Amino acid sequence: MDDAAVLAVLARVDASGAMPRLGGLARPDGVAIVSERSWCFSHTDGVTFRSGPMPTPPVLVVRLPLIRGLAKLFVALVPLFSRTGPTRPRERLFLVAAVLVPLPLALLHGTFRTVAMVILTVALVAWMLRGRTLRLHGAEHRAIAAAEARQLVDTWHGLARPSRFSPRCGTNFAALFAPVSVLLDRVWILPASALTPVLVTLVALMLTMEIWIAAQRSLSRLSRLVLLPGLLLQRLTTREPDLHQTRVALRAVAGVLAGDSATS
Repeated sequence: MDDAAVLAVLARVDASGAMPRLGGLARPDGVAIVSERSWCFSHTDGVTFRSGPMPTPPVLVVRLPLIRGLAKLFVALVPLFSRTGPTRPRERLFLVAAVLVPLPLALLHGTFRTVAMVILTVALVAWMLRGRTLRLHGAEHRAIAAAEARQLVDTWHGLARPSRFSPRCGTNFAALFAPVSVLLDRVWILPASALTPVLVTLVALMLTMEIWIAAQRSLSRLSRLVLLPGLLLQRLTTREPDLHQTRVALRAVAGVLAGDSATS
């Protein structure tokens, strides 16, 4: 998709009244944008595109409280694990290890488990935010904010600069998960067993997703307070993107929206 085609899609979306809910993921070499139907990865070279469909969880799963949170987490990982996605085979193996390692670590008790989980989390965040990822992370947020404000074309030309901070960023989820996990570990009332730490982790994930989803949908002061730690943390996990980096993310937005239009 050349620049003219990208601008045509962006202009059409700016003039439209409806738009799918978008999310994204920054990589050192580009930005992936996702909707409920599809994902698209735009490389920093301005030429390379990769795209694919997003899985659709069963309607019953999507409607079930707590369970729907785990389904959303699974769906969010699809572009990373796709063979045609933005990650290389070795990186996909690293991600598989990062997903599986917390399960045996959860069997540790007390301080050892906390220290191990902190080390793993820091290592994973450092790996995901390496290189130019911080600026592309900011570009991802800016492109999605531009779509929601119908300022895509102005943002492409540098006439508008939507916020690089996002209430739907995974950083917000991580900032919520830590205190929820600690609190749940303290108030767990079911009989203790060898699997209790694993169950605590799973329940903490589900509860955090429910809190996160509710906070995003509400405009109350309480919801803003809940999201505040994550938004503050984004000052460390994002940097101000330049126009080229913003356009990388906007190309991914155009790719997703064009793909959604083709399948509708």
